[in-house]
Amino acid sequence: MADLVCAAGPLLESLSSLAMAELTIPQSLELAIQHHQGGQLRQAETIYLKILAQDPQCADALHLLGVIAHQSGQHERALELIHQAVARAPTNPAIHSNLGETYRSLGRLDEAVERFRHALALQSNFPDALNNLGNALAAQGRRDEAVTHYRRALALQPTSIQVYNNLGVALTELGRFEEALASFRQALALRPDHAEAHDNLGSLLSQIGRLDEAFTCFQRALALKPDFAEAHNNLGNLLKERGQLDEALHCFRRALALRPDLAEAHNNLGDLFRLRDQFDDALACLQRALALKPDFAEAHNNLGSLFKELGQLDEAIACYRRALAHKPNRPDIHSNLILTLHYRFGHDTGDLGTELDRWNRRHAPPLYKFIRPHANERSPERRLRIGYVSPDFRDHAVGLNLLPLFERHTHDQFEIFCYAHAVTADRVTANFRACSDHWRDTVPLTDAQVADLVRQDQIDILVDLALHTSKNRLTVFARKPAPIQVSFAGYPGATGMDAIDYHLTDPYLDPAAPDDAYGPGPDAPFRLRDTFWCYQPQTTEPAVNPLPALADARLTFGCLNNFCKVNESVLNLWARVLLAVPESRMLLLAAEGSHRQNTLQLLAHAGVSPNRIEFVGHRPRRDYLALYHRIDIGLDTFPYNGHTTSLDSYWMGVPVITLVGQASVGRAGWSQLSNLGLTELAARHPDEFVAIAATLAGDLARLCAMRASLRERMQRSPLMDAPGFAHAIETAYRAMWRRWCTRTSAS
Repeated sequence: MADLVCAAGPLLESLSSLAMAELTIPQSLELAIQHHQGGQLRQAETIYLKILAQDPQCADALHLLGVIAHQSGQHERALELIHQAVARAPTNPAIHSNLGETYRSLGRLDEAVERFRHALALQSNFPDALNNLGNALAAQGRRDEAVTHYRRALALQPTSIQVYNNLGVALTELGRFEEALASFRQALALRPDHAEAHDNLGSLLSQIGRLDEAFTCFQRALALKPDFAEAHNNLGNLLKERGQLDEALHCFRRALALRPDLAEAHNNLGDLFRLRDQFDDALACLQRALALKPDFAEAHNNLGSLFKELGQLDEAIACYRRALAHKPNRPDIHSNLILTLHYRFGHDTGDLGTELDRWNRRHAPPLYKFIRPHANERSPERRLRIGYVSPDFRDHAVGLNLLPLFERHTHDQFEIFCYAHAVTADRVTANFRACSDHWRDTVPLTDAQVADLVRQDQIDILVDLALHTSKNRLTVFARKPAPIQVSFAGYPGATGMDAIDYHLTDPYLDPAAPDDAYGPGPDAPFRLRDTFWCYQPQTTEPAVNPLPALADARLTFGCLNNFCKVNESVLNLWARVLLAVPESRMLLLAAEGSHRQNTLQLLAHAGVSPNRIEFVGHRPRRDYLALYHRIDIGLDTFPYNGHTTSLDSYWMGVPVITLVGQASVGRAGWSQLSNLGLTELAARHPDEFVAIAATLAGDLARLCAMRASLRERMQRSPLMDAPGFAHAIETAYRAMWRRWCTRTSAS
C-alpha cells in the first residue's frame, strides 16, 4: 500500500490525549493515522468509522478504512470502500494506487495495472505508484517493464529500501544476478536490520550456489525476525540442496507452524518427503499446497515428479501439463514432461517427437539471437577442445558410466573441459576433476554466462550429458556457443533441438542410423561401434553367489529398476510369467507407500497371490547389489528398459529377460544382450517373453552355468572395454570435426 496521507497538517503531541468529541474531523483523521501507522489498526478503524458517521463523504476516511481492510486480508471489503473513496475524490492519486494494490491482492492484475497507470497520470512523480505498478507487472511476468518502473521510483526516492528489495527480486527472476546482488546489498546498506532483504539476498546466493553465504543471510534474517516463516522455508530449501534432509524438515515444519497457509512451504516439504521416499506424506503436502494456491506451477511440477516416482505416469503427465499451462516458458518443466513420456507405455514415437519439437520451437528460438559465427581454426587433424556439460559428475549412474571414458581420453589429441553443475561434490566428482584439463564450476552461472564461457574457451565440440533429465542446461546449447554440439549419456535418444548436431547411439539402439556414422542434421544419430554404455564396477563389489533357487527350492524373479518404469502393462506381463512358473516369487524395489498395495492389488487381479511378492526399499550401493544374491532371473521393464540396473544385474550373475521396443530407451536390453552374446534372452513380443522366462526357470543347470560365467562374459565384452569405448567416442568426435571443416571450407 502507498504511505498513509491526508490533507491535515501535523498536530501537537498532546492531541492524542484529547477526546474525540473535542476534535475536528481533520484532527480526528490525523489521530487515526497515528494509530494506523503505529500498527494499532482497531483503534484507527474505530476513529475512521466515527468520522464517517459525522461525514459520510469523507474520502480520506473511506480510503484509509479500505487500507485497513486490505491489510487485514478483507480484500473484497477493501475494494468496496476504496471504490467509494475514488468516487468522492477521483483526482487523488494515492487512492487510485491503493485501489490498484487491492486489485493486485485479488489477482486482478490487469485492473491493478490500469489503476496504477491512472494514479501516475494524475501524479507522474509518485514513487509509491511506480513501485506498485512494478509489482503488478512483475506478477504478470513483465519483469523488464517492472525493473524500469522500480528504477524510476528510485530516481525519485533513492532511499526506498522496499523498492531496492523489489528491484532485486525482479532482477533475480530475469537472471541478472549481479545487478540483483547490488540491489539487495543497497537495501541492506540503507537498513542493515531489514530481514526481508537478508532473506531475498540469501535466496539469490543459494540459487547461484553460494550456499555458505546464503546460510549466513538466512541466519541473520531469522535473528532479526524469528517468526519469519518465509526465511525458515528458504533456509529449509538450502539445507535440502545440501542433502541435510533432517534439518530441512525441521525448517519447513517451523515455517508451517508460523504460517499454516504458506503454500511454498507445503510444496517444499512435499518435495522433501519425495526425496525421503515418504510418498504418501509427499502427496498430502503437495495436494495441500495446490488447495491453497491452485495456479502454483512449482507444486504441479513436483506433484508430477511424485506421480512419476509412483509409476502413475498419466497423472504425472497431466500435472506437468498443468504446470506448463501456468508457466509455459519454463523449459525445465517441459523437459520433465518429455522425460516422463519416455516411460509411458502406449505412447508412440510420434507423440514424443511432437513434444520434442514443441520444446524446440517454444524455448530455443528466443535464444537464437545470441548465436555468433564460430572462428575455430579449421584444421581437421589438430588437437580438439571438447567441452562436457553435466549436473552428474558425481556418484550417479550417468557419472559412473562416463568415468571410464574420462580416465582414458587421449589428452594429446583432445583437451577436456568440464562445465560442472556440482552443488555437492563427492569422490566421483574428484575423479572427474582429476581427469579433466579444465574444470568450470557452473553452479553460480546463468545459461548466458555458461555460453559465454564456452565461447571464451573456444570449444570445438560441446557435449550435453543430460538431455531432458534434471538440471540440464539445454538452453546453453540453444545459444550454439560451439560449432559442433552433441548429446549423449543421460539416456539413449534425442533432444529434438535444432541447435544440437548429433546424438550418440549404437547399432542396436538405433539400427536405422547410417553406417558412415553421420547423417543430415539436426540432432542426427551418430552410431558408436559397439555400445552406448561402458560399465566399470566399484572396488568393493560383492562376489557372485550360487544360484538362490538351489537353496530356496523355488525360483525368484526380480526387478530392481526405478519403480517409475513399472507400469500396469509391465505388471500384467510379469504376472503371466509368475503364473507360468508355479511357486515362483518376485522381488521388487519400491519405497514404502500406498503404491505397494496398489501393485499387489493389480497382480492379485491378474491371479498372483500377494504372498508371492516382496518389496525392498532403497539402500546403499553394496547393500543394493547384495539383493541380487536373492534373485535367479531378472525381468526387464518396458517401454523404458533397465539400463545401468541391468548391467549391475549381469555383473552379479543374474540374466535379464527383455522385451525389445521401438524407441531407443526400449532397446537398451537388446543392445546389452547383443554385446554379451545372449540375444536368446530378448523377446520380440509378450508371449515370447513369457516363454523365455518359463524355459529358463525350468533349466536350473543352465541358470547355474550362466550365473557362474556372466561376470567374466561382461569383462570380455565391449560393455567393459573402456579403452575401446573411449576410442570409439574419440573417433566419432574426429569424424564430426573433419566433416565440419570440410563443410565450412566449402562454404
